[in-house]
Amino acid sequence: MGNSTVSTFTKVHTTVTFIVMIIVNALANIIPFNGVTTGQVSDSYPNLFAPAPLTFSVWGAIYILLACYIFYQFGFLCKTDGVFSKELMEKIGVLFTITSIANTGWIFVWHYNSIGISLVLIAVILICLALINLSTAKAELTKKEKFFIRLPFSIYFGWITIATIANSIVLFVSMGGNGFNWILIAAILILGLSIAVYIMFKNQNLGYGIVVIWAYIGILIKHTSKSGFKGEYPLIILLLILCIIVLLITEVYIAVTDKEKLKELKFFKKKAKKV
Repeated sequence: MGNSTVSTFTKVHTTVTFIVMIIVNALANIIPFNGVTTGQVSDSYPNLFAPAPLTFSVWGAIYILLACYIFYQFGFLCKTDGVFSKELMEKIGVLFTITSIANTGWIFVWHYNSIGISLVLIAVILICLALINLSTAKAELTKKEKFFIRLPFSIYFGWITIATIANSIVLFVSMGGNGFNWILIAAILILGLSIAVYIMFKNQNLGYGIVVIWAYIGILIKHTSKSGFKGEYPLIILLLILCIIVLLITEVYIAVTDKEKLKELKFFKKKAKKV
């Protein structure tokens, strides 16, 4: 992908909205907005789906990878043209900007306890990321494009999938629902697993699966730690372990089949050259 692939306008709006998103997210916890941090808002709606605090460190990885995507647009990290079309890169740029704006807006409504609106905004982010991932899944990419374009949005998509479920549960709790109904949470965990496995197979997406595994491990830590639920819900713990095993098996299967497909592709390319 050369520097001319992406228009100056797209480079500007993706970069500016991304920087604003990071600044607002940082200030939300430094100031903090409405006198509470982002995590404290979550803690005010206790439920069995909430992960351990360390799980949210994934945002650091997401922001770094998205920054790599931004730099890649400017041509700083590539020297040769890739296979992405200008039209596709422009589409991804628009969708990414929408996610950044929605993410920024989400911070404000979340901190001021407008949970219903926050769910709408996170749904917007989820839909945009789903569209981006569908686009990248259909394209044949170079190794650099897989790292600087597909991976950032795969990781982001995986985390927002779990975050959307978590946001839905918080809305349920805010409306007087019981966040400690273990049967309901068990059903939601299975639903999350089903969605993750489906997307992983559909998009052959390892990055997406890694983040979902990380999220489920975070929930498991919360359930087993002394600072969390202290093992009070053994059936949820067992289910989480089973979910993580299924996700790991899916990751390995996709990785192995990807290697086999790559070998087949190289074989047919060599054969075509000989002909």
